[in-house]
Amino acid sequence: MTEKVGLAGIGYDMGVAVDDYDNDGYEDLYVTGNHLYHNNGNGKFADVTEASGTGGKGWSTSAAWVDLDNDGRLDLVVLRYLKWDFSDLYCGEHREGYRAYCHPDLFQPVVPLVYHNDGNGHFTEVAAKTGLDQPGKGLGIAIADYDRDGHTDIFVANDSMQEFLYHNKGNGTFEEVGLPAGVAVDGDGRTYAGMGIDFSDYNNDGLPDLVITDLANQRYAIYQNNGDGTFTYSTYLNGVAAATLLHSGWGVNFLDYDNDGWKDLIIAQRHDIDNVQLNFPQLRYKEPMLLMHNDGKHLVDVSSASGEIFEQAWVGRGLAAGDIWNDGRVDVVVTTNDGPAYIVRNETPTGNHWLGIKLVGHRSNRDGIGAEIKLTTSKGMQFVTVSTAASYLSANDKRAHFGLGSDAAAQSIEIRWPSGTVQMLKNISGDRVLVVDEPSTSDAAK
Repeated sequence: MTEKVGLAGIGYDMGVAVDDYDNDGYEDLYVTGNHLYHNNGNGKFADVTEASGTGGKGWSTSAAWVDLDNDGRLDLVVLRYLKWDFSDLYCGEHREGYRAYCHPDLFQPVVPLVYHNDGNGHFTEVAAKTGLDQPGKGLGIAIADYDRDGHTDIFVANDSMQEFLYHNKGNGTFEEVGLPAGVAVDGDGRTYAGMGIDFSDYNNDGLPDLVITDLANQRYAIYQNNGDGTFTYSTYLNGVAAATLLHSGWGVNFLDYDNDGWKDLIIAQRHDIDNVQLNFPQLRYKEPMLLMHNDGKHLVDVSSASGEIFEQAWVGRGLAAGDIWNDGRVDVVVTTNDGPAYIVRNETPTGNHWLGIKLVGHRSNRDGIGAEIKLTTSKGMQFVTVSTAASYLSANDKRAHFGLGSDAAAQSIEIRWPSGTVQMLKNISGDRVLVVDEPSTSDAAK
């Protein structure tokens, strides 16, 4: 029904960002290609690209909706990959005699497109004004307040160059601090093919950590947040290095698939060169998904014990996560290159409890994007930043999901809204989706 609902745009489109940019209660779509579709609320969309001023040029990839200046309206950051056109250079044959793609090093980086939401259905491009204008080769984007200063920061995964961490200075502008923060390169000081990303607290210390996927022989990057504005490259310490050395990852998500209270890791995989095995027999073009279980200390590869779906080799690309069946188990959707999309239903047998939280902002943006939720059970604390952005070319469920383990209820929930309002809830029963409205300041204080 794509054409019927008004989404049959034409172009070389790759990714999607989903959120309610005009706070009318209906989710809108930005397709990186570049098209903005307004949800009319009647099951149909209107292409408002030209009228909104969001029809920028270039090879766009992933995008994120985020309120850059805390005015209650979602702005849009659109990554662009590199400068290229059909008349560009020809790379010829691989040194072993087989045809290969040009390496990204042969192309020039490009700045992202940053659109400020003016509040009247129109956007203004403000990349230079905001400081989000470092030339990069962006593929993945995610948001979180990594240094706990009350302002949402942005991470960009770049291909074969330094990764970018944009620190929010709190005045509507950003500063790129990837190198001093320890997230620009890997543990050996080398760049890598940054692609998919998630920016989430996987060790339950209340600090957002990072995972970035890359190509085989590079190992997926895990950066653990030290709490002082810096990160430690911990890929070798938590089991990820050994499990990912010979794999190439794209879409990625920290999610608690068994509701035990610890975020696990799921990744869509495939190499980017279809004849890679001719030169490197140990590698594969098509690969199964990877599932790593978080036992509280390490991430353990449990793919082989997690169902036949993890034995199927795909040309995996995007991966979006969310509780599609509203049964308390997080599912994923995986897109494949030149192939179908797969809906992967989570059927993990577990007696653990869960809680979904859907925010409704009033002073803040309606979807509560950028809000932080701290949930406490008898086993400890969990922390989530509300966002649909992360992974690769994908938009995730905006509802925050928490596994409660054996607890039937959460002892407490603290919500820090983008407006600055702090809301406390006590003794919240689980096994349901809880809808929480942003209170007035006086109500929150009570």
